[in-house]
Amino acid sequence: MDMKRKPTLLEAASTIIVMMILVIVGFVVFGIPVQPLLILSAAYAAVIAWRVGLRWKDLEEGITERLGTAMPTIYIILCVGIIVGTWMYSGTVPALIYYGLKLLNPNYFLVSAFIISAITSMATGTAWGSASTAGIALIAIAHQLNIDAGMAAGAIIAGAVFGDKLSPLSDTTNLAAMVTNVNIFSHIKAMLWTTIPASLVGIVVWFFAGMSHKSGADKSQINALLHQIEGVYHLNLSVWIPAIVIITCLLFRFSTVPAMLVSSVAAILVGAFNHHFKLADGFKAAFDGFKPDMITHNIHLNEKASTLLAQGGMMSMTQVIVTIFCGYAFAGIVEKSGCLTVMLDTIKDKVRSPGTLILVTIVSGLIMVLAAGVASVVIIVVGMLLYDMYDEMHLSRTNLSRTLEDSGTMIIPLIPWGTSGIYYTQQLGVDVYSYFIWTVPCYLCIVFALFYAFTGWTIKKVKSPEETHYTQHG
Repeated sequence: MDMKRKPTLLEAASTIIVMMILVIVGFVVFGIPVQPLLILSAAYAAVIAWRVGLRWKDLEEGITERLGTAMPTIYIILCVGIIVGTWMYSGTVPALIYYGLKLLNPNYFLVSAFIISAITSMATGTAWGSASTAGIALIAIAHQLNIDAGMAAGAIIAGAVFGDKLSPLSDTTNLAAMVTNVNIFSHIKAMLWTTIPASLVGIVVWFFAGMSHKSGADKSQINALLHQIEGVYHLNLSVWIPAIVIITCLLFRFSTVPAMLVSSVAAILVGAFNHHFKLADGFKAAFDGFKPDMITHNIHLNEKASTLLAQGGMMSMTQVIVTIFCGYAFAGIVEKSGCLTVMLDTIKDKVRSPGTLILVTIVSGLIMVLAAGVASVVIIVVGMLLYDMYDEMHLSRTNLSRTLEDSGTMIIPLIPWGTSGIYYTQQLGVDVYSYFIWTVPCYLCIVFALFYAFTGWTIKKVKSPEETHYTQHG
């Protein structure tokens, strides 16, 4: 059915405004999960669509079309769950964490904490998991060294977020790539331009800040965790086979999903033959994650080790997938009703250069993250709103995907009422106001993003939207 008329600017903008109000009041004030709030937002957008003459069948088509673009990445997200679960089963992820913790140097504690957190986060694909395992042990050592807890927490959180952003196993990293229709590795490569220099500045700051704390430390918690990992796994060369398999597959240009599945099969075989776990448990780990009761050796795991190892599985990805479905229901209706076009036409009149477009992306991301306190909402809504403008200005969409992360997921730990701010405060026992200034890369990424935007340096351009699509997927 054709629309009777275009929505007015007020009607179009109200879809975003109502969504923000619902998330602020519902999530921030009352603690309602963000997914039903997105459904309510979609319901309001449907009312606007009805006002302009669309029927439910038209809206179903819009939602289906929008979700169709998400399906390849949803497959990848499910495979991320599989690979984390099977790599836990094979000992690949624990080995990465084990050797990372061995790098700890108390004389350069803050820098070491950043590196260890980054390794743990990159291996597991979760900043939260890094903070709740290695992070808790590191903050205990910081107390023993009389290092300011805010300084230590800042380095730990910055490392956790840094590793998460550069991990192809991260849900938000995959989400940003999906929303912008960018290859995951192209997205990660683009993020290096902001995350690496921001982190180097952070390392310099932490190095000089930590120079006054060169003393011995009781590494009992770290040693206890290392001992537990040694008791569960045989840490020999075979634990690296799954990583070698996936790297080899990608070097030979296998598609991402088949490469991840082949690596997961290798991981199951390693777990069964090297660690003598039950073969059936390898497939259970792929579905519902690795569990401590899958360990066949007679060892009692403490709480930290159990938390570290009990991760992964397809079921661990259900929350992000449900969020995608709810967010894309909203996005599909906003697009089908013409609200997106009306808002874009208004923005286009104000945006006349790539620098201004990236500035608008950053400001929009900051407003959304301050309002919602949830990174996934920022990525979906701002990405949906500005997606086409990057094509029209002949800018690679990797510029958009990177900026969404710089102004969204890098900032979210600094929002006291946001999900990450609350989580890190609870896990590390340090409030946001104490660690804010020491999470240097988290807020410096925006500074570098603005510098690149207005100098044009690292801003990748393409000749046409078609070339953008080819460059990013070919």
